[in-house]
Amino acid sequence: MLIGTIIYALINSVILCLIAMGFNLTFGISGVANFAYGAFYILSAYTTWIMINSFHLPYFLSVIFSIIFTMALGALMYQVVLKRVRGQAISEVIATFAIGLSILELFRYFGFVGFEYNLPPFIDASVVIMGTYVDVQRIIIVIAGIILVLALWFFTHNTSLGLAFRGIAQDERTALTFGIDSDKIATLAVSIGAGFAAIAASVIIPLGTISPSDGYDILIKALAVCIIGGLGSTGGVIFASFLIGFAERFTDTFIGSHWTMIVSLAAILIVLIVKPSGLFGKQKELEERI
Repeated sequence: MLIGTIIYALINSVILCLIAMGFNLTFGISGVANFAYGAFYILSAYTTWIMINSFHLPYFLSVIFSIIFTMALGALMYQVVLKRVRGQAISEVIATFAIGLSILELFRYFGFVGFEYNLPPFIDASVVIMGTYVDVQRIIIVIAGIILVLALWFFTHNTSLGLAFRGIAQDERTALTFGIDSDKIATLAVSIGAGFAAIAASVIIPLGTISPSDGYDILIKALAVCIIGGLGSTGGVIFASFLIGFAERFTDTFIGSHWTMIVSLAAILIVLIVKPSGLFGKQKELEERI
């Protein structure tokens, strides 16, 4: 039981990391807390479902289309709405939450609820790892999480655009003096963050069904991980994902599933009391934030 719990705790941790990475990237670069993040996650899943079932596109092409479509909507949201309220934290939260709420409730209004709204696993099979059965889809999630983290690190440290991202994150005013367009970078940050949500949805959703209510759960999980780890800190997000992931699985196995959410919320409360900026928050050196 212990080995199985550890294996699934590792998988759960990677899932949380995948969920939170896009939210963290958007905030770390643009300073915008995108409360429409959960809606983008669900939107991309429904887009993939529609492409497969209504337009009969191949699964892989449907996933690619949904990622591009979600990224385009993220960029559009910034240019049409957030660009006008950027720097006004309350207005940003209200605007993005209203957009997310509208997207999720529109799906509910048009009847996109039920068990028929699901995505098939990439590979419908399972393997045995140290005596524990693990379906291949979960292994794909772990691989996708590792690739995404490594790709983000390479992008922010070895490309001119990535270095511009880091410049804006560290000191926007100084970056502006070097000719970096902060609105362009912020647009790309929101867009890429939405794309990360779509990638996470494409590999996680096959484990269950698509439901508008899951959008709120995804937003809460992303917030929990980022608050505990420290908003804007990639290292903090990874650490917090494993902290919460293991806490949830061990609580579920040895105490009871109804305590799982309480453990996560208690962790958030404790961190906010002890270190309000998060475990790897603003006190962390700026170059380590992304």
